[in-house]
Amino acid sequence: MSYVIEAALGRAEVLRAAVRDQPIAVVVLLPHELAMVPMTDALLDALAGEPVLGFEKLPAGFADVLASCSATGPVGYVEADFFGGTGTQRAALWAGGALAAGPLSLDEDEPFGPDGSPISQILRRLGVPPQRGRDEFDAVGLGRHRWTADWAG
Repeated sequence: MSYVIEAALGRAEVLRAAVRDQPIAVVVLLPHELAMVPMTDALLDALAGEPVLGFEKLPAGFADVLASCSATGPVGYVEADFFGGTGTQRAALWAGGALAAGPLSLDEDEPFGPDGSPISQILRRLGVPPQRGRDEFDAVGLGRHRWTADWAG
């Protein structure tokens, strides 16, 4: 089974401000008062620019926008690519206008650390509460779609 996600995460109003100049961007509401902006190929093309911080689809200009918008509330950016149970994760968080965590990364065949996956760590810092038997990734339903583009549909 494959799973790929590239997205900005945060409160809906913060993300709407981040993409207000990008009519192709979609803000998807999630549980725990969070939202996401899937980094679809169309949005990536509209944003243009070279990826930064070791991410595959985070253009430098958009990273700057996320940093700026984080002055009003924390915002994260996450990427995961899994196939057959193995894969990679990368995640970062901006708060107060600056990079506050990460980028955190998990390489192929590397186990989650005691603090959980990079994405779960960022979600926790975005305010997702711990739940018995479910990590933060599952608590906000990020496994609901297998491909980034499916979130925008």
